[in-house]
Amino acid sequence: MKAAILEDLNRIVVRDVPMPVPGKGEMLLKVKSCAVCGSDVRIFHHGNPRVIPPVIIGHEVAGEVVTVGEGVDSFKVGDRVAIGADVPCGKCETCKQGFGNNCAINYAIGYQYSGGFCEYMLINETTVNFGPVHKIPEGVSYDAAALAEPLACAINGFEVGRVTPGSSLLIVGAGPIGCMMIELARHWGVTNVIMAQRGKARLEIAKQFGADAYICTSDEDLVARSRELTDGKGPDCVITSCGSVEVHEQAIEAVAQRGCVNLFGGLAKGTRNMSVPSNTIHYKECLVTGSHGSTPRQHKMALDFIARGYVNTEKYITHHFSLDDIEQALAANEDRAGLKVVVNP
Repeated sequence: MKAAILEDLNRIVVRDVPMPVPGKGEMLLKVKSCAVCGSDVRIFHHGNPRVIPPVIIGHEVAGEVVTVGEGVDSFKVGDRVAIGADVPCGKCETCKQGFGNNCAINYAIGYQYSGGFCEYMLINETTVNFGPVHKIPEGVSYDAAALAEPLACAINGFEVGRVTPGSSLLIVGAGPIGCMMIELARHWGVTNVIMAQRGKARLEIAKQFGADAYICTSDEDLVARSRELTDGKGPDCVITSCGSVEVHEQAIEAVAQRGCVNLFGGLAKGTRNMSVPSNTIHYKECLVTGSHGSTPRQHKMALDFIARGYVNTEKYITHHFSLDDIEQALAANEDRAGLKVVVNP
């Protein structure tokens, strides 16, 4: 079969590799769609301690089950399934409590486990038994189902960030997940959705998703403007859907008394630490938290939301590439000319 092999930093090669053969408890997936995530680009350029080349990356996956191993009862040949990233070990107390994305082992598709930039993908026993592997609802395409992974991360961000019906929400960062949060907020019951973004071109793209207000932070003061848009009190919740430590700091300054800041976007290696007066948090009695990845429950919820039309996936997919053009796919994601890039092996 054909696969895109990450051989080293900045080197990914498409070549023939042996077809995986599923053993007991495993199954084989014919990959139909694998969307590119910003973390794939970071792995490509900078690596990751959990990713040891040569390896196949890619974790926003949807495809068709073509073989099931002995003992697999929950899936059958012909099933259309979507796969998320974080795989619980299923044995530790954290995983048993339902928080597998915080498992100390931290298994993930496209990291320790082989990913989806290939024609056929082996789903190991741990992933089959405990992972985010779910049947795709009728009427949902493979491309749309692949986006359940980033949407599940947004759902996790809302849950951890204590987004509640009737609240005001400031989202900083108009990437694909930030835009998904606009749509998600509508069905979450948020009454005042504000999107902030530094780049004007990206902000224009985000306007199609219908936030109540937009802030261009290259022209306007984020803190002052967000307070104006919330009758002077500040947003009830701020989610930083971008990798900027300055934005993380501004979020704490902007949030309302007793509000919640979710540091959703991770920071690049080597970024300085946050510098926030602790008294700001102390006197506001605000909650500052973070979220990363998602759980299998949230991945299943994301598929259901897509099936219900809560998120219009057609608006997000702006680029398609074949597996042979994997480098162009990664470059298109990095260029940020559109939103989601999908590889169709």
